[in-house]
Amino acid sequence: MTSDFAAALAAGPLVLDGGMSNQLEAAGHDLGDELWSARLLAEDPGAITAAHLAYFEAGADVAITASYQATFEGFARRGVGRERAAELLALSVESAREAARRAQARRPDRALWVAASAGPYGAMLADGSEYRGRYGLDAGELERFHRPRLEVLAAARPDVLALETVPDTEEAVALLRAVRGLGVPAWLSYTVAGGRTRAGQPLAEAFAVAADADEVVAVGVNCCSPADVSDAVATAARVTGKPVVAYPNSGEAWDAGSRAWRGRSSFPVDRVRDWRERGARLIGGCCRVGPGTITSIARALSRD
Repeated sequence: MTSDFAAALAAGPLVLDGGMSNQLEAAGHDLGDELWSARLLAEDPGAITAAHLAYFEAGADVAITASYQATFEGFARRGVGRERAAELLALSVESAREAARRAQARRPDRALWVAASAGPYGAMLADGSEYRGRYGLDAGELERFHRPRLEVLAAARPDVLALETVPDTEEAVALLRAVRGLGVPAWLSYTVAGGRTRAGQPLAEAFAVAADADEVVAVGVNCCSPADVSDAVATAARVTGKPVVAYPNSGEAWDAGSRAWRGRSSFPVDRVRDWRERGARLIGGCCRVGPGTITSIARALSRD
């Protein structure tokens, strides 16, 4: 699939933003809710736009929308009907687009892009199962879960769909089926640990499912330890021949039981040039990575 975004990606690298939740928390918002940052789409969408703007001003070229945990099923549990849920999904794209418009006035020489996030089924469960996969559903059931949300997000006209934090190949197959015919390119990004998906499949096998998918313009990893990125990027580039996306966490680990991050930040900004050399064309941060780190990444990638 050819698109303006795919062309920019080929000419990359492009800098992704960082974690939405940590930026909102830094601004004083309480995200102790099953809807996580998606709750603010209904209650304070201006806060979402402000968070996106902070990352654009830090040097990001691509904003990932606050729709990771936004699903029809999740909203329904909070009493939000399908029509309103669809409006909120579309609003996630518009909020990022508005931030891009504001930032463009200060960065007129650089195109800015919006990626509509579609998290895994486990994100809707809000129990940490996106770090395990294997929900007991087959690929057909997962496709039927993902397709309606992806249709709404695609209709809002993002530049790309971010199929992110995917824990296993079965869900990846479902997502690849679900994006067919939507007319919007996508990237597929696994969450990994020690050279395998969270469900334990070898990464070469996992990336291979996207090698011939015309809709997929990049493959890679996110929401993982920075230590797992270099080998994953090289494997993704070798197996698929596609540009690679890499946006790991800060290095801290999520404790699902206490719903808190543990450990110390260890994001290796000095390694992003190595990721680029191995094939990464979209580079940024995921959970607990803030605007300061995104600025450092942008500076590192801009050096000859």
